[in-house]
Formats: sequence, structure tokens, C-alpha cells
Amino acid sequence: MTGFAAPGDADAEEGFRALYDGNFTAVLGYALRRVDQPADAADVVSEVFLVAWRRYDEAPPGDGRPWLFGIARNVLSNYHRSARRRQRLGGRLRDTLQREVEPDPAVGVAEWDRVRRVLLRLGPDDRELLMLVGWDGLTPSDAAGVIGIPPSTARMRLSRARARFRTLWGDAQRPAGHVLDVLPPLVTGEPR
Repeated sequence: MTGFAAPGDADAEEGFRALYDGNFTAVLGYALRRVDQPADAADVVSEVFLVAWRRYDEAPPGDGRPWLFGIARNVLSNYHRSARRRQRLGGRLRDTLQREVEPDPAVGVAEWDRVRRVLLRLGPDDRELLMLVGWDGLTPSDAAGVIGIPPSTARMRLSRARARFRTLWGDAQRPAGHVLDVLPPLVTGEPR
């Protein structure tokens, strides 16, 4: 017999069935002890018996287990080599994505829309003061100059505007941290 067993070769099919039935559990156990996931062991076992079928004419007489374990060892070697390549490729891809890929601008759109809707529910003076300090980076004293009010009044209004914003935002609904980080409590060095 050479290469593949002929489909109608009853002796080869019967011999292979006996080899399979007598060794499936042992080959599965061998594979399970050498991979992390049972599904991977199932893939290894199926590959082992596929190779064994293709090379059945090379099977030694008698106990076929050592021959099957040799095939399994080679299959597992290929499996682990491929897994290492996938991990290295995945690592390179993650590095590339972190360095070179611009974040999807749509990610912040929903969050910005929610902030905008809350800001629109505030009075125009509160909204202007929050935006001057939170987005434009002015100190409360500088914002007071823009609006034309005393700095002490600006700080008091800013404190109240932040409180109204938080109430409208809804502490229970807000995600952890980052939206309210846009509204800093006080600029360093600014008195309340």
C-alpha cells in the first residue's frame, strides 16, 4: 500500500479503525496535557488521525500508540510554533495600533452630545462660565473679566453652575470620572 489507502481497501479501513478505536483516548489525553484549551486538543487529535490515515502504509506492526504519539508530537510542535507566531503578530499589531492608528472620532461623539445637551439645559450665564473655565482653560478670575463680573462673583457662580451641571448629569448615570474632569473644581492658586 502507498500513500492514501484506497477507499475500497477493506483491510486498510479495518486496520485504521482498529488503530483509531484502540488509541483515540490515549492520543486525546496526550494532547490535553500539552495544550491550554480542550478545543485545541480536539483539533490536534483530528490532525493526528488525518496524518495517520494519509501515512497508514508507514504504520509499524503491532502497537500503534508510539507511532501515533510521534505524529502527535510533530502536530503539537507545529501547533505551538503557530501559536507563538500568532502571539508575536498580535503583539506587533497591538503596538502598531497604539502608535499609528487614530482613535475613532465617533467614540466621543455620544459623550459630547450628552454633555452638550446638559449644558443646553443650564442658563446661558452658567453655560458660558463653565465653558470658559472648563474648555477654554481660563481661571475663574480671567473668566470674570470676560463676562464683566467681579472675580468673587465668578467663583460663586462657577461653584453653583458646577453643582447644577452635576445634578442634571445625574451621578448615577455618569461613567466613572472623565466627563466631570472637564469641569475642574478650581484652577491651582485660585481662591474660592
